[in-house]
Amino acid sequence: MIELPEAFVLSSQIAAKLTGKEVDDVTVLQSPHKFAWFHGEPEEYPERLRRKRVTGAEAHGGMVQIRLGETSLVFQDGPSLRYATEPGSLPKKHQLLLEFTDASLLCVSIRMYGGIACFEGTDWDNDYYRPAREKPSPLGEEFTRGYFETLCDLPDFDKLSAKAFLATKQRVPGLGNGVLQDILFNAEVHPKRKMGTLSLAGLDRLFSATRSTLRAMADGGGRDTEPDLFGEPGGYATILSRKTVGTPCPRCAAEIEKAAYAGGSIYFCAACQSVG
Repeated sequence: MIELPEAFVLSSQIAAKLTGKEVDDVTVLQSPHKFAWFHGEPEEYPERLRRKRVTGAEAHGGMVQIRLGETSLVFQDGPSLRYATEPGSLPKKHQLLLEFTDASLLCVSIRMYGGIACFEGTDWDNDYYRPAREKPSPLGEEFTRGYFETLCDLPDFDKLSAKAFLATKQRVPGLGNGVLQDILFNAEVHPKRKMGTLSLAGLDRLFSATRSTLRAMADGGGRDTEPDLFGEPGGYATILSRKTVGTPCPRCAAEIEKAAYAGGSIYFCAACQSVG
């Protein structure tokens, strides 16, 4: 899934590699996908995108936005974005394919589920896109300790688990269940721990871990569980993920565990991460 670090990496790669390229042809839904969600009518995408030139790209939370003049393409959740100079190296099944006049291609294939939006201008009245553009990013200077405190000002704050607090309700756009695992490990907080049990020092650790972990993931080229624009895994080695479950904790050597919780999998070290 595209989360905040991957959106940062993908948008940087797209800006560097695709800026200036002109769209020659567009293929939509070559392989229909039940959980590929489009904003607008997919059959209109070719007409709206042909002859448009890429003018830049940026990340908003966990979303990747490509600008083609006054037209925008936005990807969220599970699209895999792949750039290549020949079609043979791309996935055979895809939901969107942009062919540029220099014969290079951008292929978009949905994994489990994902959204693709094409619209005019930079604004899109969407409940996920809007907060992603408006709220401070943990990668930026505006995400301060004071701002973090405003996220804690909730009627049910004390009863929320650490996972629910950080990874739901778009409190921190782009922070999902994937990046959550290492953030909580670095903060020494169990995903199930209730926020009301954290001391002031515990909240300080959680704030610092949120910023430092996401920055390390972004600077490392994204997580090693997710591909970049060229199909290569990110350079950030995840501490807690499907790749490390069952291995020794790097802090105490206890076995890293996996459990189902709150609609997804969590990974943790029971010895290092306190439930409270």
